[in-house]
Amino acid sequence: MRGPEGMEEEPLFRPYAVTGGRAEPRYHLAMETLVSTVTFMSDDYSMLEPEQEAIMTLCRSVRSVAEISALLRVPLGVARVLIADLADEGLVRLHMPQLNQGQPDHNLLERVLSGLRRL
Repeated sequence: MRGPEGMEEEPLFRPYAVTGGRAEPRYHLAMETLVSTVTFMSDDYSMLEPEQEAIMTLCRSVRSVAEISALLRVPLGVARVLIADLADEGLVRLHMPQLNQGQPDHNLLERVLSGLRRL
């Protein structure tokens, strides 16, 4: 948030309070891992925390973990924990990169680059 004189204001809460103090997700999520919202008949997110609801909304379009972190303006570790929790609940689908013999998937790189350009 911007305060007086264009200075960045500190958030009213510490980012890790959102994750219950957890800094690491239950499993490894690379920053290029793509995340998409699982389609439901209704979009009732009333049981979710505001940050989780924001992730669900953002991921209607496939987003990388790094994009989600940047768009929510939270540290990468916080985004990873929140995304992993949503994946555990079956609310988001994770699209892990599959590397063949150490070579990156060019389609994945194109999608991540496209997403970063939109920022």
